[in-house]
Amino acid sequence: MQQNTFRLGDIQPGRNPRKYFDPVKMAEMVESVRQQGIIQPVLVRPLENGSHELVAGERRVRAAREAHGDDYEVPVVIRVMDEFEARSLALIENIQRDDMAPSEEAVSAAEIVGLCQGDRDEAARQLGWNRAMLDSRLALMNCSASVLEALNTRSIKLGHAELFAAFTKDQQDKLLPVVVKEGHSVADLKKVLERAACALSAAIFDKVDCAGCQHNSAAQAEMFGESIGTGSCTNRTCYNEKTEKQLEATATGLRDEYQTVRIVRPGDNHTRIQLVADGPKGVGSEQAKACYACQNFGAAVSGLPDSLGNVYKGQCFDTVCNMKKVAARIKSEKATEPATAKAATATGASKAVAPARNDKPGAAAPEATAVSESERVKAYRVALWRKALRRDIGANQELVRQYLIAIVATGQARCISETAFRAFWERLLDDKPPVSSFGKAADAAKAATPLAQENLIVAMLASAIEGVDVPYLTEMCRHHKLDLTKYWKLDKAFLDLITKSEMKVMADELGIRAAMGDDFKKVFAKSKPEVIEALLSVKDFDYDGKVLKVLKF
Repeated sequence: MQQNTFRLGDIQPGRNPRKYFDPVKMAEMVESVRQQGIIQPVLVRPLENGSHELVAGERRVRAAREAHGDDYEVPVVIRVMDEFEARSLALIENIQRDDMAPSEEAVSAAEIVGLCQGDRDEAARQLGWNRAMLDSRLALMNCSASVLEALNTRSIKLGHAELFAAFTKDQQDKLLPVVVKEGHSVADLKKVLERAACALSAAIFDKVDCAGCQHNSAAQAEMFGESIGTGSCTNRTCYNEKTEKQLEATATGLRDEYQTVRIVRPGDNHTRIQLVADGPKGVGSEQAKACYACQNFGAAVSGLPDSLGNVYKGQCFDTVCNMKKVAARIKSEKATEPATAKAATATGASKAVAPARNDKPGAAAPEATAVSESERVKAYRVALWRKALRRDIGANQELVRQYLIAIVATGQARCISETAFRAFWERLLDDKPPVSSFGKAADAAKAATPLAQENLIVAMLASAIEGVDVPYLTEMCRHHKLDLTKYWKLDKAFLDLITKSEMKVMADELGIRAAMGDDFKKVFAKSKPEVIEALLSVKDFDYDGKVLKVLKF
């Protein structure tokens, strides 16, 4: 990081989240800069084209431009950072200033939640807020543009905006002019919300039980039939509970198909993006194939008033990674443009074919092309390696001694699992090992039979295999040339860890699809438990000797 001065006109504008600049305060700053200049440097970052982009200090730059023009030499601090670091820093720098409008705080906070992959606790920590304040600000993200603008210009209070957020955007735009013109209080708007928020016509849950319910506002007049469509629920707690259950039921139904399924709430605007291969936001066809198997690929269920219960498939829940992949694709295409243009000229090509677009929200996503290495699959795989290695070595006393010596020689003796070894001791000697007395432990070992002593040495190695870290365990498996085909066969425990889409990839790899023939498609139209049962009971299929690539070391 270094300090310098740049001509104001040579600094490229950044992505300042602040939209509203108080005219009085800006006038005061312009006058201050006119008299004293800029004392505190602004923060910029170098770009690939040699120019510099503003990261923090937008108000100072605006004031200096008005007071002195583009030729003014402004003090700068240059810091090398990528686009995402710059965006995060700009957001946090602005949001921590006490004169930022709540609506602008909401927009900035939502972006930071996106940069944190939807982790609201981490976003709150970065912002220096408590979780309640973060959630309160993020709720404003469901406000319509006109409501946010009214909040920016202080035409309505924060309490109004927080209530507006519970309405659909159409309802907000109809109510806003009335609230502003007639000066309705927050309490007035709350009464309107209580009457309108639980309309049964908009409910996504089964309303059969609502027909004769005492909390149905239409029930007093008509207890059955069309009255349901025009009534409202006066028991908001019950209404919200039923809505949440329906949202969760919808999400549960998608979890057999996708690695990640989330119910998205107000403020989750930047936590997901439609994954597409082509177009301005495309990651490229090859990268897209890899993305389909990623743990951050899946579906979103809307918990927003305007789209309550809607399902959006083919979503990427790591927007930072997605943006980087898009940038990499664009950079790669630019690098190949000269060669492509030259080839086109040489062959007389005159017309380029536009790439296909697949960025329609909610479009069905392509199926997985690999079994993803989720945390659950990784844990299953490592447990398999440890178990197989213990069994393969345990019967060979010579190997046990050699490997135990190697483990101690490479500083891994500390990794011997005390819990595992004590369990082996208790099983072999039918007694608990002494906890702190060396003498008692030595006497107990001496009293053990030669066979029991040999088994305790095997137990030491087994305990070491249980305790070493994964890279060291992988090295042991490779050195030993461990044959997993002797210890693994497709089972329900593994199939429970993956989606139905990934099961198709697995079935191709093991040859199950070919063995099932025409029945394969019919089976996958069924529920996940039925698919698992069918995959484990294919007639005349030999499951032995087949190990998936995702389980190998």
